[in-house]
Amino acid sequence: MPDSKSGLSPCLNPLNCVFFQKEFEDVDKTFDQLVTIAQKIPRTKVLVSNEHYWKGVCRSLIFRFPDDLEIFKIDKKIQIKSASRYGGGDLGVNGTRVGRLLTALEKIQ
Repeated sequence: MPDSKSGLSPCLNPLNCVFFQKEFEDVDKTFDQLVTIAQKIPRTKVLVSNEHYWKGVCRSLIFRFPDDLEIFKIDKKIQIKSASRYGGGDLGVNGTRVGRLLTALEKIQ
């Protein structure tokens, strides 16, 4: 679970992890929308879901490599982190995942 004051832990390796943070006017609505979008990502299993924090594991299509996807609501900010569990690089998968989440959010707002 993330720290309630500082939020999600930072990425340790920028080659296999992406961290995004932004303030939103209606943070509750935006958090709910992001969770709904994340739950529809193919091959994603929800691990934790509550009013401030959501975590799922997303698996790659062929080799089923696990990536952790986290969404955290803190004050007026939302933090999103997508990180590979294994390997030194991710071939851009985590950045693409976060980008698609944000694009889908823009389309419904």
